[in-house]
Amino acid sequence: MTSIVLADDETLLRKALAAILPLEAGITVVAEAADGHEAVAATLEHHPDVLVLDLEMPGLDGLSVIEHVREVRPEQAILMLTRHARPGVLRTALTLGVRGFVSKAAEPSHIASVIQTLHSGQRWIDPDISILAVIDDCPLTEREIDVLRITSEGYSVAAIASKLHLTEGTVRNYLSHAMQKTQTTTRHDAARYAREHDWL
Repeated sequence: MTSIVLADDETLLRKALAAILPLEAGITVVAEAADGHEAVAATLEHHPDVLVLDLEMPGLDGLSVIEHVREVRPEQAILMLTRHARPGVLRTALTLGVRGFVSKAAEPSHIASVIQTLHSGQRWIDPDISILAVIDDCPLTEREIDVLRITSEGYSVAAIASKLHLTEGTVRNYLSHAMQKTQTTTRHDAARYAREHDWL
């Protein structure tokens, strides 16, 4: 049996998957989570073979959940479900160690198959999602994307530096370069611009 934690704030979809996935393959749902904090807590408590995680979660978003989980369980297999696959988010998730991406519109049988693929140690990225992940129209570097993503969450320069293990001066340099590339005058405007262009 493959154990999973199923984390999605859409109750109807989560309940449907929780009911259907065990019928498709040898899968058991050991816990459900309706927000990011619950997803982290359930994963660290139950140690599932695969964490099935919605990208857009209240509380902590999907990327933050991944960071928290992998700090404690760096080997955790994670399947990310996504409806709006932004290139910057996909690249960041890959960097954080996500091994699978599937559209939320996929058939449950396909999701079950991908869960088993990840449990066996392999990777799976749906073809249309992988195309988005390699789109290279973003002028920002990965580090500039990182600092803008955390900026958009409301953190100060000092907090960004602490989270990314950088000096405050280095963070300011990244923000300055990002503002130049987005032709904006504040870091918050730069983050907003990058999000509107699907770079975060």
